Amino acid sequence: MPDKFQNFINGKWVDAKSGRTFENRNPAHWDEVIGVFPKSAKEDVDEAVKAARSAYEKWRLVPAPARGDIMRKIGDLLVKNKEELAHEMTREMGKVLEETRGDVQEGIDTAYYAATEGRRLFGHTVPSELPNKFAMAIRVPVGVAAIITPWNFPMAIPTWGIFPAVLSGNTVVFKPASDTPKTATTLIRIMMEAGIPEGVVNLVHGGGGEVGNAIVVHPDVDLILFTGSTDVGKQISRQASATLKRVSLELGGKNAQIVMDDADLDLALDGVLWGAFGTTGQRCTATSRLILHDKIYDAFMAMLVDRTKKLRLGDGLLPTTDVGPCINEAQRNVVQSYIEIGKKEWARLVYGGNIAVQGDLAKGWFHEPTIFDNVKPNMRIAQEEIFGPVLSVIRMASLEEAINIINGTIYGLSSSIYTRDVNKAFVAIRDIKAGITYINVPTIGAEAHLPFGGVKQTGNGHREGGWAVYDFFTEWKAVYVDYSGKLQRAQIDNY
Repeated sequence: MPDKFQNFINGKWVDAKSGRTFENRNPAHWDEVIGVFPKSAKEDVDEAVKAARSAYEKWRLVPAPARGDIMRKIGDLLVKNKEELAHEMTREMGKVLEETRGDVQEGIDTAYYAATEGRRLFGHTVPSELPNKFAMAIRVPVGVAAIITPWNFPMAIPTWGIFPAVLSGNTVVFKPASDTPKTATTLIRIMMEAGIPEGVVNLVHGGGGEVGNAIVVHPDVDLILFTGSTDVGKQISRQASATLKRVSLELGGKNAQIVMDDADLDLALDGVLWGAFGTTGQRCTATSRLILHDKIYDAFMAMLVDRTKKLRLGDGLLPTTDVGPCINEAQRNVVQSYIEIGKKEWARLVYGGNIAVQGDLAKGWFHEPTIFDNVKPNMRIAQEEIFGPVLSVIRMASLEEAINIINGTIYGLSSSIYTRDVNKAFVAIRDIKAGITYINVPTIGAEAHLPFGGVKQTGNGHREGGWAVYDFFTEWKAVYVDYSGKLQRAQIDNY
């Protein structure tokens, strides 16, 4: 019998009120059931929000440095359990063990960063325009935060939301992706072991249609942090606007790497292979487009195809594996549908393009790393997010043309340029419309202490990560202290 798991509401592990469940399976070995989880609905969300609302009144009064001490303990526990967590995550979502170790490390870094913010959360003091009067602005928590996260980074992305939310004095209702519920459960257990009080963090498993929507429209949820597709983000924005909830959206991307004719081609090749096929291309920051200068196009393409042929598909727990499976059959079908779209658009399929069913690969949802060239910037495979191991290669003749190509989509998350010319690098930094620009680095590899997010339809202006996320999880409150002993009227008595 597979292990059975529960929701976590108000400090207790509980089944969904309906008694319904769903299975969580290994995408590399689909016959392997990792666990059975509650298929929750509105009534379970109501209980979780009620618990979070009640806990908020006490939690907001806990000094921020004390909240930070708990964050530090969480970080220590993540360090202690890193290898077990990585192994569990690879079974659950497929990416190779080296990457899931990095996923846990991102959570560790985020925990320790949150711990230090407990002694910061800086406000401002400013001069008053009147004598014997003191003026300052302080940051206060908002209330109940909903954290809705995807499956591709089942440890890192939840910590990006939960840790700063809790450190800032908010309480949380957490809905993880249905493809990765076990990692979410383990994270909550670690947080409880570290001393998070009952009701401060609540976990509700289930689908977006029932659980996600119930959270978004709930009148007692004050703010929502969502990471996922642009279409779902737009829906959340519309639903949340009815009650003027604060919403942070980190959405899709169609990220590109530019390789100039003066670039270190070996370095650029390492970058694009990691950016395009790491995590099986299932990252919002994945390198989905490669923009090559005319002068190095043919040479680089030959290098790229040769190295891609050597990538090994397989179970992410095996040390010989370079590329793991797609998360599920539906996502693999999406990838394959874009292969057919690329062919119909008359892009040239240079390598790959097939579902992988050889030997043990038939047990999971594997797809070959795929490369198209002769891609035009307006083709669908160069415009739409695929979320799989598909790379579209585009030819260009100048930096200006390359930047126009990068900017020519609805997205603006991550970008990269390989060049030895510092002047070109700074032009790219200035002119690329993206939330992240890497110089001589692939489009993936964000660090926990910097803001993360994008422009245009990649998001709505907020940022995850670093100091910026704490602005989302706190309200600014202006405070005036008049010690003059008399009525002083601002803008009147001083002019």
